[in-house]
Amino acid sequence: MLGAFAQAESESISANVRWGKRQAMRAGKTIIQYNRLYAYEKGEDGKPKIIQEQADVVRSIYDQYLSGASLRMIKERLEAEQIPNVTGGSQWTITAIRSILTNEKYCGDVLLQKTYISDCISRKVIRNTGQLPMYLVQNHHEGIVERKTFDAVQAEMARRSAGKSPSKKNAPTGMTSYASKYALSERLVCGECGTLYRRCTWSKQGRKRIVWRCVSRLDYGTKYCHNSPTLDEEALQKAILAAINSVMSQKSTLIRQITSAMEMELAPIPGESMSLADIERRLGELNDQTRELVAESARAEDATACTAQLRAIMNEAAALKEKRALIEEQRQSNAQAVRRIEDAAAAMAQASTHISEWDEALIRQLVDTVKVNSAEKITVFLRGGVQVEQDMI
Repeated sequence: MLGAFAQAESESISANVRWGKRQAMRAGKTIIQYNRLYAYEKGEDGKPKIIQEQADVVRSIYDQYLSGASLRMIKERLEAEQIPNVTGGSQWTITAIRSILTNEKYCGDVLLQKTYISDCISRKVIRNTGQLPMYLVQNHHEGIVERKTFDAVQAEMARRSAGKSPSKKNAPTGMTSYASKYALSERLVCGECGTLYRRCTWSKQGRKRIVWRCVSRLDYGTKYCHNSPTLDEEALQKAILAAINSVMSQKSTLIRQITSAMEMELAPIPGESMSLADIERRLGELNDQTRELVAESARAEDATACTAQLRAIMNEAAALKEKRALIEEQRQSNAQAVRRIEDAAAAMAQASTHISEWDEALIRQLVDTVKVNSAEKITVFLRGGVQVEQDMI
């Protein structure tokens, strides 16, 4: 009985502490652990203070990831440059780099209750995936990276995680790992069957030849894809560079076309006249009407008329909520589209008017897709919507 009383007392104290912490979260009060937080230290005002030397490392990690580098490539580069980690050691882990890329504190926000303790006895820490509410405190402190950069990294991380393998034989689950070494691994597609191309090395009499081949042809022969050509890597790269250089000579005109594409992406939803503020205002009015009708129906002897009005209000509220979700989804997709177009315009502005050497990072920034039409012709689709027909060289 004494053990049961002690356990009940522990559970009561734990519940009170948990209630107090959650009330503090609702009020926006934050507690930050600095011992494992890279590039920040506790400032005199109690808020995170930026460590400038480490902040430069954080910005470079974000830039490298957006330029196409994998987590392992970033890890190897940090260790090669002998940059100390959060504890001062020379070894970095992929988990630590992923944490830097996904931690909202680096854009100035704080997300509370990302984990919780299951009970006061086992004290097992569980990741909060929707079991409990989270609280986001925006603009809590000075960020190291811009919010749009942070959002772009999250979108790129989701895109890499959702990648599908073109080969069912090598990847039975259909999922694939991100190919960071060669930009064409996720951009070169077959014009006949739409399958990605794969880089292959042919050896004959001691001589090696690098080619790109359709994955469908490699796995299934001519069962699904009959006429996809095999392309030499050197000739393919020259043709892509020639296509890019043909439009880079008119760089200013191209940037204007990309900017006009941004305006098209931001075009409002056809037939939509209400803004989010109008919808929220109308939903508030409907809530007030609902309370009045409920009170009136409680006083009235016959509530039939009130029931019909309540049904009409509920139907209108449901339609407004659906419209609100549509507008929010459109706004989010617009933000992502604007980010992509801005990156394309910036890459165009910074690139040279004539590119003479193949650069994997630059190709990732400029090229969206390369379609193989035949052994003699390809189509290069640049970011921003520009496409170029190019003969193989």
